[in-house]
Parts: sequence; C-alpha cells; structure tokens
Amino acid sequence: MNKLAALTLLLVALIVGSSRRAHAQNAHPLITEAQYQRWQTELSNWGRWGKNDDAGALNLITPAKRKQAVSLAKEGFSVSLARDHNFAKEVDNPCPQQWALTTDAPDAVTDSIAYPCIHGPGTTHLDSFAHVFFAGKMWNGNARATVTKESGATQQNIMTMKNGILTRGVLYDMPKLKGVPYLEPGTRIFPEDLEAWEKLSGAKAGPGDAMIMRWGKWARRAKLGPQAGDEAAGFDNSVIPWMKKRDIALLVWETPGYLPQPPGDLNRSALHNFVLEILGVHIVDRSDLEALSQAAAARKRWEFMFTVAPMPIPNGTGSPVNPLAVF
Repeated sequence: MNKLAALTLLLVALIVGSSRRAHAQNAHPLITEAQYQRWQTELSNWGRWGKNDDAGALNLITPAKRKQAVSLAKEGFSVSLARDHNFAKEVDNPCPQQWALTTDAPDAVTDSIAYPCIHGPGTTHLDSFAHVFFAGKMWNGNARATVTKESGATQQNIMTMKNGILTRGVLYDMPKLKGVPYLEPGTRIFPEDLEAWEKLSGAKAGPGDAMIMRWGKWARRAKLGPQAGDEAAGFDNSVIPWMKKRDIALLVWETPGYLPQPPGDLNRSALHNFVLEILGVHIVDRSDLEALSQAAAARKRWEFMFTVAPMPIPNGTGSPVNPLAVF
C-alpha cells in the first residue's frame, strides 16, 4: 500500500469515527437543568417511609432479602471491595490517611491511623445522608442546620447504619460488556448499557439490592499510574429515572461521576447528590472492584451476598469501610 492510499484510509477512518461519535452524542442529549429540577419532585422518595425516616432505601432490605442474600454464599469465598490504604500523598490522593507508631515497647507496639478526608478519593467509604445537601436540605427534607462544624451531623449520620448492611449484590462490569480492560475517562454509561449487561450476565439489580458498577478505575491506574484531575467514566444523568424504577437500596462504585464532561452538562456530582438525597440511596464510594471482577468472571456469576458496616462514629457524615462480596 502506497503512502497516499494509507493516508486516504486514515482520513476515512477519522471521518467515520467522528460521525459515529456525533451520532452517539445526538442519540443521547444531555439532561437539562429543567429536567433535573422536575425530577426532584417527580422521582422523590421523600416521605415514602414516613416523615421521620432516616434509613431511606435501606428500608427495602427486608428479612426476606437478607435470607436471599445469604443463600447466594454457596462457596463461602469472600472478596474485599476496599482499596488498600495509601499513606502517600499523590496526584490522585491529595489527602491521604495518616499513620504513626505511637507505642514501641519490648512487649507490644501500637499504631494510630487518622482519616483527615473520609470522603476523599483515597478512602473507600460509606456516605451518610448528612454528606451533601439540596437547597439547604438533605434526605426527607431534613434541615442542613442539623450539621454544624462544632457538633457534626446530629441527624441522619453514619450511626443510622451501625448494625450493618447485608443484601444481594449485583456487579455491572462495563469493561467486560465492551470487551476492554477499562473505559476511557469521559465515557457516559446509559440505561441501555446497563440492560445490555443484564442480558449478557443474566443478573439484574432490583428492589433492596446493592448495585455495584465498575468502569475500571484501578485497572487504568495500574497501567498508567496515578493521574491528576480525577478523570473517570460514569453514569449519564439519564440513569436517574432508571434507578428510581429499579428501587435499589445501595449504590457501590469507584468514582462519583464522569470527567471530562461535554459542554453544557450538569455538575459532575448531580447524579451522586440526587441518588443520595432525593432517592435516599446510600453510596459506597471509591471502591476497588478489580478482585470482584475477576472472581465473578471466573465463576460466571455476577450476583452474591454483599455486606458492609461503618465504624460507629457519632455524628459522622461518613465512614471508611471494607465491603465484602461472598460467593
């Protein structure tokens, strides 16, 4: 093939690729601010479990749901969904945990660990409803004023989950669906992607389940090293009504939104905040799903028993956690 022919083929490929991307963008217009505002009323779960409720969608985890989850632990093989603690300050972990050996005696040693940024990118953590707010309110219309710098979160804090969460977990492995090791940053995941995965895997999240979404954050980091800017793939905002319909009880993911975003899109945290505060679905953020992906693929089974419990931090807005999937 001569240089002119090769150049022509390259030009055609670029034009076709650009056309396909434009078509995909047109097929998925961005959710507007007006739609988002309307959904805050139309899709709200406020009051669904009573005006004083502070559990939200965790109410959907019934004794029957827990029994179903336990029945999925057929082998007794467990996998952690937590990222190992990283005490080094890096471009993608600007606020690391702090470690010190406080006692070094001949017969015993004692260390201490501090979490200056529980909700930061370096810690797998569980968000309480006191983490973010909508127009001065959090879940169920609770006032922002119940969270203060002096006292912390006096309502809807992490202590509401002290007894732990145990339910059926369902992994949505988007790179497996696309046949790639990880999705590229900025990739938007749509309801049809989730349903395509359900058809492929045979597993579908429903009422009371923990929905676990992997785009390959840690696979990408392992290949490229730490990257500045917290770029990521993630759910498109059009997934919000889909999640409302599915009635999931818990959302587990690696990162809270996709980045970079196209011009004119909503704030990156729009879906994160809506799911947490309007749908009442708690979030396990910054999970590491690589071992889970491998374990599920090896068994060709993407449903399992899932359990997670926070540290009992009075008035805490969140807690470091070590979620477990048990096959």
